[in-house]
Amino acid sequence: MATTAFSLLRASRSKLASSSSSASLSRTFTRSATHRSLGSSAARSFASAVPRWSHGVDWRSPLGLRPQIRAVSPLIERFHRRIATSAAENPFKGNLTSLPKPGGGEFGKFYSLPSLNDPRIDRLPYSIRILLESAIRNCDNFQVTKGDVEKIVDWESSSVKQVEIPFKPARVLLQDFTGVPAVVDLACMRDAMNKLGSDSNKINPLVPVDLVVDHSVQVDVARSENAVQANMELEFQRNKERFAFLKWGSNAFRNMLVVPPGSGIVHQVNLEYLGRVVFNNEGLLYPDSVVGTDSHTTMIDGLGVAGWGVGGIEAEAAMLGQPMSMVLPGVVGFKLSGKLRNGVTATDLVLTVTQMLRKHGVVGKFVEFYGDGMGELSLADRATIANMSPEYGATMGFFPVDHVTLQYLKLTGRSDETVAMIEAYLRANKLFVDYNEPQSERVYSSYLELNLEEVEPCISGPKRPHDRVPLKNMKADWHSCLDNKVGFKGFAIPKDAQGKVAKFNFHGQPAELKHGSVVIAAITSCTNTSNPSVMLGAGLVAKKALELGLKVKPWVKTSLAPGSGVVTKYLLKSGLQKYLNEQGFNIVGFGCTTCIGNSGDLDQSVASAISENDIVASAVLSGNRNFEGRVHPLTRANYLASPPLVVAYALAGTVDIDFEKEPIGTGKDGKNIYLREIWPSTQEIAEAVQSSVLPDMFRSTYEAITKGNAMWNQLQVPAETLYSWDPKSTYIHEPPYFKGMTMDPPGAHGVKDAYCLLNFGDSITTDHISPAGNINKDSPAAKYLLERQVEQKDFNSYGSRRGNDEVMARGTFANIRLVNKLLNGEVGPKTVHIPTGEKLYVFDAAQRYKAAGQDTIVLAGAEYGSGSSRDWAAKGPMLLGVKAVIAKSFERIHRSNLVGMGIIPLCFKSGEDADKLGLTGHERYTIDLPSNISEIRPGQDVTVTTNTGKSFTCTVRFDTEVELAYFNHGGILPYVIRNLIKQ
Repeated sequence: MATTAFSLLRASRSKLASSSSSASLSRTFTRSATHRSLGSSAARSFASAVPRWSHGVDWRSPLGLRPQIRAVSPLIERFHRRIATSAAENPFKGNLTSLPKPGGGEFGKFYSLPSLNDPRIDRLPYSIRILLESAIRNCDNFQVTKGDVEKIVDWESSSVKQVEIPFKPARVLLQDFTGVPAVVDLACMRDAMNKLGSDSNKINPLVPVDLVVDHSVQVDVARSENAVQANMELEFQRNKERFAFLKWGSNAFRNMLVVPPGSGIVHQVNLEYLGRVVFNNEGLLYPDSVVGTDSHTTMIDGLGVAGWGVGGIEAEAAMLGQPMSMVLPGVVGFKLSGKLRNGVTATDLVLTVTQMLRKHGVVGKFVEFYGDGMGELSLADRATIANMSPEYGATMGFFPVDHVTLQYLKLTGRSDETVAMIEAYLRANKLFVDYNEPQSERVYSSYLELNLEEVEPCISGPKRPHDRVPLKNMKADWHSCLDNKVGFKGFAIPKDAQGKVAKFNFHGQPAELKHGSVVIAAITSCTNTSNPSVMLGAGLVAKKALELGLKVKPWVKTSLAPGSGVVTKYLLKSGLQKYLNEQGFNIVGFGCTTCIGNSGDLDQSVASAISENDIVASAVLSGNRNFEGRVHPLTRANYLASPPLVVAYALAGTVDIDFEKEPIGTGKDGKNIYLREIWPSTQEIAEAVQSSVLPDMFRSTYEAITKGNAMWNQLQVPAETLYSWDPKSTYIHEPPYFKGMTMDPPGAHGVKDAYCLLNFGDSITTDHISPAGNINKDSPAAKYLLERQVEQKDFNSYGSRRGNDEVMARGTFANIRLVNKLLNGEVGPKTVHIPTGEKLYVFDAAQRYKAAGQDTIVLAGAEYGSGSSRDWAAKGPMLLGVKAVIAKSFERIHRSNLVGMGIIPLCFKSGEDADKLGLTGHERYTIDLPSNISEIRPGQDVTVTTNTGKSFTCTVRFDTEVELAYFNHGGILPYVIRNLIKQ
């Protein structure tokens, strides 16, 4: 399994084991972030460490984008001067090649892959070529060696050997739910540096950092023309403190851009605006690449930019200019052929691809798409597929740059000169695919193929993104879910209760709910709102339905949350927004909303009808995540669907329908109306896209993006570079990570006589571990807030309070759908305190163990930590005292996050798990890990014994040497601080 960890050095085991080498280790942390070899001057070295933003286009220039970036401090300049003079010369400097402009002059210089004259390069997947270019450009035989370059060139044979390589991303991307804790950590690190007598200003991003505030808006107001303004006002009331903190961070830290609330969804803004495709950094050309603290950073892969999600902990190291240590991944070649049939959407395609790849097994791998079918997919279609890489488990779902990419760049307002530079560079460096030319054979680790003509309309659910259901089978599948025992595809509703009808009064109107009734219908999420074809398709469905007399029932909470202002412009120009409004799909805000759990409250009458009658109510959304408890606590069934299908299900009012055989409703003339009568053709949608989506819409939207809005501009923030923590704040709180920290690392350690805090089965997600949505009124987090005079109406969400460790520790394992084997089938955020047998909230049980000086572990099944790249899913357990997690398998990002917080990840041996070993979770566990870091090897076996006499072998999942270094220091952030201080 390829895994990711941000490296602070490329060190040998002897360096890791020897304290005497600390000085040489610390040198690595201070290396330039990008390029060292265009010249030996300090100015050149530092310029490459802090890339400029220019594409040579005014509206994307450093001045236009970053007016708040201040001059670089003399300290940093001196530091980079020292590095520039002491660094080894790039051994590939002879491969620097000029890229001429057609009219004379040059675009710049680049490290040429063809000049290596190595036939193996022609066989490499394009995604691996990007890793190769980075290694060559950054090669100094110190952080990046010629040996690393050779490993990548020899990918065909070396990728199966789990070899480690360094990779330096060009930039870092954040959203506010993950960005706030990242900035909190940076602020806290500055304090720690200060307390240890060092220069706190050493904590500063050295690569561009973009933070888009998009996760805070909630659907408090829906079905109203004033919804956007009303929801934004409530957003600022709830989050003023968080927003002020982020605004302080944008001023206090250099090289950090904060895009204010109301601008759009981070991944759509990245796709339409922030993505460069090719950097031109002081005359050095190289591919754009990005890591982000949101798992759907992969959306940018649709643009041919290598990008994927990492934990916030790792991203902080990347901000500080560090290379990423990763296992050279295998690449699955996914061949596309044919063309989508009439009426089939990109969402149908991505749900099909997700199911195929999840079944194939692509965790930790790259997926690269190719084939004749590529020309039939728009850039937005590709981005839709790339977006859901986390749902099929891949590190990336990569689409190499071709003519479709170039057309999209022009559509979205990039200048002709910029696009010409991008094409010329990528062609010259064998990173461009031209399907009009003969294709050289590329080698992949494994192969899949899909004929696009075979894709059929579908949705996914009711609890997982990869549980695809063909639309024609939906009614039967729904009834089987009602029958099945409680699980991913079951609700265990007795036969005699399946026809229950809950009648209620909705604002003076008679209303009723049944199992499967739709109570939330949301067009939302980066996955689909970036795609004009499905957004305009939704508008056409709304229009056709209205013209035939069909309307959405008033008790269905409908909402439309575009991913950028561009969507509003083309929906208005097309004339379709008015029909969406008529159906209740008024624009509610520009952000993630329902997909992240910010669906807001249901009407009290609806909520009561569900709760009092135990109705399995449904939500249908155009998002990428439908895990239990995520969308809304009262919607036990949640389905992912294309925006047009979201409208269709809202009109039907239930998921218990066969659209082929049953009418969606009754028209104004009393005639039955079927879905096929309101479904637009592919041609209708294409014509709407062609006439309504225009380049000027993108230019005008993004020219104003950094101006923010009036409420953001009015926020007053201090000018100090050290943050003044308010002990009374319930949003921003100084975390305890560095309290009592000394310069001596704690060293490696095992676990002795630990209790099992929780015993899980398969597919425990980061939402289960650290929920992002509602704070339950009876939870420990609610108790904490109430004690501080925060009223329930102001609880906000766990996601919005990620800057407060006290709330987040109490919110760890607080998901209301948690299934813990210690509770013998009971569902909820509680566990058994083993010494007393008491049933307690997980937080309260953990506090009991900590007070008694007793360590804890977690037992789990397969795919532990799947879902969002949520650093709090590792930070929270660490604060609860969890020392190790023993699972059948881990999701890539979450495993590395556990290491980053000093928690030991262990895997059961193949074919074994807690149940097969006869473990109940009532035992005490001792993990026999060497106390000397030099005696631990990545992936070695360790023995786990219990007080009941059982003993078994596990694999310790420190996957790289660098991760061992982190563990030796108690986590990645203490490691960073100690090495910075030693400089």
